Amino acid sequence: MSGSAPEPAPAHDPAPGGSRTVHGEHRHVGHPHGEHTEHRQIEHGHIEHENTEHRNAEHRHAEHRHGPATWRTAASATLHCLTGCAIGEVLGMVIGTALSWSNAATLILSVALAFLFGYALTLRGLLRADVGWRQAVRLAIAADTLSILIMEIVDNGFIVVVPGAMDAGLATGLFWGALAASLALAFVVTTPVNKWIIGKGRGHAVVHAYH
Repeated sequence: MSGSAPEPAPAHDPAPGGSRTVHGEHRHVGHPHGEHTEHRQIEHGHIEHENTEHRNAEHRHAEHRHGPATWRTAASATLHCLTGCAIGEVLGMVIGTALSWSNAATLILSVALAFLFGYALTLRGLLRADVGWRQAVRLAIAADTLSILIMEIVDNGFIVVVPGAMDAGLATGLFWGALAASLALAFVVTTPVNKWIIGKGRGHAVVHAYH
């Protein structure tokens, strides 16, 4: 018909993922759902990989931290406990002798003071490192109890079996000789035990971070 407007050309559907114009507006057809799913899976896999690497690194760090202890570290920890034990035992012997206590009562007092002074030496270092009192007490007990217990069993057992050592006066060579030998024996026996304990991340290993 003459003078009529030409009919509009039919719209062509764009290929998937492309764009099209509808009534003058530009609309973008997004990526198919499968592509979004694949993208999320890749991201999830990347995060899982990072988390796995992080856990592996922590595991390797823990193994390194709690790996076999050196003999030097074990000897230092043993000497630390031995110092407290020696102070407590000598003080217990002096008090028991001065008060004319029986050998059993004197021995009990000496053992109690050995634990007290052994813990006290560790507490002193922890408190200087600004560790709270309650936490310091827990750490000292965890670090020293087994070590001191072994020492007390060994050195007091030695003194008991040495003839006349328990009845010897403080001014006699027998008393001091037996005491020195018992402490030396306790050191030799306890050092390898401390080495094994520290290697497991226990004993004095729990306080090394505060030294």
